[in-house]
Amino acid sequence: MKTVHEVARLSGVSVRALHHYDAIGLLKPAQVTEAGYRLYDENTLLRLQRILLLRELRFSLKEIREILDTPGYDPDAALCQQIRLLEMQREHLDKLIRHARQIQKTGGYCMDFSPFNTEEWDAYAAQAKAMWGKTDAYREYQEKTAGMDREALNRSGKEMMEIFREFGAIRHLAPDSDEAQALVAKLQGFITDRYYTCTKPILRSLGQMYTADDRMTENIDHAGGNGTAAFTAQAIDRFCR
Repeated sequence: MKTVHEVARLSGVSVRALHHYDAIGLLKPAQVTEAGYRLYDENTLLRLQRILLLRELRFSLKEIREILDTPGYDPDAALCQQIRLLEMQREHLDKLIRHARQIQKTGGYCMDFSPFNTEEWDAYAAQAKAMWGKTDAYREYQEKTAGMDREALNRSGKEMMEIFREFGAIRHLAPDSDEAQALVAKLQGFITDRYYTCTKPILRSLGQMYTADDRMTENIDHAGGNGTAAFTAQAIDRFCR
């Protein structure tokens, strides 16, 4: 067990912040002594690590609490997403550094504002919240899958893979072809029918995840062949424009 002061020294989080985390139900100590001293065990320190990772990714304290306390929260899957978000954040910072150096080199402003665009990061983060937070999409997903047993869930997953197989069969076509766009509409309808209302912003962020998340890319390419995930993402992007 560690005291609040020891945890503060170890983590760099102030005692005042740890008290606040306790007050809002974000990080409760494992034990409070009769004298009122907070004590933290390994499990609470592990939760603190997860909190700090999500803080680095610009999630609010309220969002972090909702994500970590969501029923069915999968720490391993969430960590994979967090790693990808951190990588995307690093790539964004690298672009900003190169942009700043270009401005320094030329001695004036640069007309290129693309390094400031965080659209891809925002979309991926939004999808992470939809999957692990208490969003309307996640609540709807819980409601629609509440009565489904494992066999039914597996069947839905296989049916979705069938759609990706169809994408794979036409990946030699243009992403904005009628065939590809019809399949995107089919995918959107399937997700809405089986899981949650798949709006265009959600669909677009899903498409970005198909190529940003290595596990998703591997599964989709396994169903439809190499390049299927990238083709599907491009078709979705055209559809959502």
